[in-house]
Amino acid sequence: MADSEHSSSDDTFADSREETSRESKVEEFSEDEENLIIRMYNLVGERWALIAGRIPGRTSEEIEKYWNSRYSTSE
Repeated sequence: MADSEHSSSDDTFADSREETSRESKVEEFSEDEENLIIRMYNLVGERWALIAGRIPGRTSEEIEKYWNSRYSTSE
């Protein structure tokens, strides 16, 4: 029984590590991804799903969050 409890604890740690990795991935866009996002935004505007379709492994939410944190202007 102790082994299964230990295994469960390891799984929780792995899930936590994976979640942290996913969160930091949002902030880590390659230069090519950034350039593509900028070009696509200039062509199609805030159509995040369309832009995400051109960047494998990225969601529209990630791209929108990236754009808003990087290029959004506060007035």
